[in-house]
Amino acid sequence: LQESCFLLEVYKSVYDDQPNAHQRFMEKLDACIRNHDREIEKMCNFHHQGFVDAITELLKVRADAEKLKVQVTDTNRRLQDAGKEVIAQTEEIIRCRVQQRNITTVVEKLQLCLPVLEMYSKLKEQMNVKRYYSALKTMEQLENLYLPRVSQYRFCQIMIENLPKLREEIKEISMSDLKDFLESIRKHSDRIGETAMKQAQQQKTFSTTLQKQNNLNYGRNMHLGRSRILESKNEITLKRTFEDDDEHEEEVLTAQDLVDFSPVYRCLHIYSVLGDGEIFENYYRKQRRKQARLVLQPQSSMHETVEGYRRYFSQIVGFFVVEDHILHVTQGLVTRTYTDELWNMALSKIIAVLRTHSSYCSDPDLVLELKNLIVVFADTLQGYGFPVNRLFDLLFEIRDQYNETLLKKWSGLFRDIFEADNYSPIPIANEEEYKIVISKFPFQDPELDKQSFPKKLPMSQSVPQIYIQVKEFIYASLKFSESLHRSSTEIDDMLRKSTNLLLTRTLSSCLQNLIKKPHIGLTELVQIIINTTHLEQACKYLEDFISNITNISQVSVHTARLYGLSTFKDARHAAEGEIYTKLNQKIDEFIQIADYDWTMSESDGRASGYLMDLINFLRSTFQVFTHLPGKVAQTACMSACQHLSTSLMQMLLDSELKQISMGAIQQFNLDVIQCELFASSEPVPGFQGDTLQLAFIDLRQVRHYWIFPLQIMFLTCLCHLLFYFSSMKDSSKKNNIFAQFRKNDRDKQKLIETVVKQLRSLANGMSQHT
Repeated sequence: LQESCFLLEVYKSVYDDQPNAHQRFMEKLDACIRNHDREIEKMCNFHHQGFVDAITELLKVRADAEKLKVQVTDTNRRLQDAGKEVIAQTEEIIRCRVQQRNITTVVEKLQLCLPVLEMYSKLKEQMNVKRYYSALKTMEQLENLYLPRVSQYRFCQIMIENLPKLREEIKEISMSDLKDFLESIRKHSDRIGETAMKQAQQQKTFSTTLQKQNNLNYGRNMHLGRSRILESKNEITLKRTFEDDDEHEEEVLTAQDLVDFSPVYRCLHIYSVLGDGEIFENYYRKQRRKQARLVLQPQSSMHETVEGYRRYFSQIVGFFVVEDHILHVTQGLVTRTYTDELWNMALSKIIAVLRTHSSYCSDPDLVLELKNLIVVFADTLQGYGFPVNRLFDLLFEIRDQYNETLLKKWSGLFRDIFEADNYSPIPIANEEEYKIVISKFPFQDPELDKQSFPKKLPMSQSVPQIYIQVKEFIYASLKFSESLHRSSTEIDDMLRKSTNLLLTRTLSSCLQNLIKKPHIGLTELVQIIINTTHLEQACKYLEDFISNITNISQVSVHTARLYGLSTFKDARHAAEGEIYTKLNQKIDEFIQIADYDWTMSESDGRASGYLMDLINFLRSTFQVFTHLPGKVAQTACMSACQHLSTSLMQMLLDSELKQISMGAIQQFNLDVIQCELFASSEPVPGFQGDTLQLAFIDLRQVRHYWIFPLQIMFLTCLCHLLFYFSSMKDSSKKNNIFAQFRKNDRDKQKLIETVVKQLRSLANGMSQHT
């Protein structure tokens, strides 16, 4: 303790940095050493004996120590040998403890990295199964939540570098899927459109059938007996319609069934997530506009078959059905403004295409099928909200063309009917045949009904056939007017206008051409006049027929009238004129075979053979005119007699006729008398007095002038001429003494003498004949 205190003082003096502290410290230290040495020496001196004793004892135990050392060495050797395994196990334990610690560290780190790896593995799996939208969500979670926790690792940096590449890959893949989708809908647009049009048509048929059923129930009390039959038929039709609808419902697929729209949804979501939604919208709309132009481009042979039109309409409907579906299931990709703009562009193109191709159609059935397709096409798109008024306006243009094709077709039908007609009254053998004809044509004649069978109707076979064909034309025109969303008044007006065109243009033209044909004789012309009379009377029944099928009363202010009256009147006038012309031509033919011998000495004592044949022909012909209106027959008879009189007069006034004998005059007189007898026999009833005989009055006057005063006048003229030329002869001899010396005067004198001789000879012959 004392020493410790001393040392403390020394340490303190050193650390207090007092003057000469080091020297003093060394001095103190030396003094302390000496003190210790003395104490050690004292202690050694005090314990020397004990030390010696200890050494002695130690020496004694040296041998024992050697033994002990050997034993310890042996024990140590044995212990070392025994500890090697322990050491090995201990080292193994240490190594295992290090590994365990490392494993624990690794586990801890893996627990941080494992979610990242799991998310990345999930990302790869989503990419493999093409769940790209989910893959983008997984990428977002990786970037924002998982990767920041283990960003110090190299694999995380690799992941971070790969994520933008994966996004681009997803964009490319989704864009490729979109292109495949666009190609798919381009291929399936016709089938989609066909399905949509079929559904629209089925719905329309169903609605129409229900409406008919309601109308039937409404009128059941008014026409009970008739309605029961119609009701049963309509119920059968309605049942069949329902059954057909059920069958079609099983077969018809929707647009979603035909086309997988997931690529466009997926691509839209992907681009929206990536912030490129506007780029995708612009690309989609651009591609669809291109497809619209391709769809609207028709095939050059589209107008040849209805299948060409059906495929064209189906493609367009399919295109806009897809656009409408995209419009309603997506937000912003397709807008109503965009679809309206696209539809207006397409509608203008469609109208131009239909206007061009329909003009090539010459078959009314094809035009009608085209109209039905346009109506279904318009109704289908109207059901999807697209305006189609311009299509129905186009149908009115096509209706005019349809009427033109109908008129051409019916023109051929009328020509065939006229060519097949025998132009003779219809023979009726029994009541059944009479009812068959009456069912086809509205003929009423109380006088004929009183006659017994067999009997004949005044018209020929063509009349009921023409009437039936006119009704068929009205039905055909009505087929086009159906489903045009027009009122009954407008449909009635259209039917009447079409029928008027048929009567005034087509039928009238056919009748005019028929009348002008060379092989049509007088009998046929007479029958044509009779036929047109009955057809004219049937026009009122056609008006009733149109009113019945349109439910429009004829007393309506807006109801047009049929122009059949003027049509058939014009045809009759043409036929009458042709009768007059053919009669005159026939008379001319007989006149041409007349062979008068204008120098005959005596007549045959009877009328000429050609004239008797002509009169017999006229008599038999006018007998056929009994069914004609009296005025027509009288006019034809008067015209024929006047033409005969004129022709005979022209024979007398022919410039080539140089001379005529009294025998020829007497023969001609007999022919004129025969003509007067024919006129007085009243070949056509209805003439008053001698009206018909006045046609030959000029010939009568010429006859009387020639037969009675002609000889006297002729002899007087001959006497005057003979006296004149005799005076010229005598005067020439007296006044021209030297005439014999001039050649010209001599020739003149000879000519005068020759004339005088001929006049004297003629006068003598005339006197003897008289």
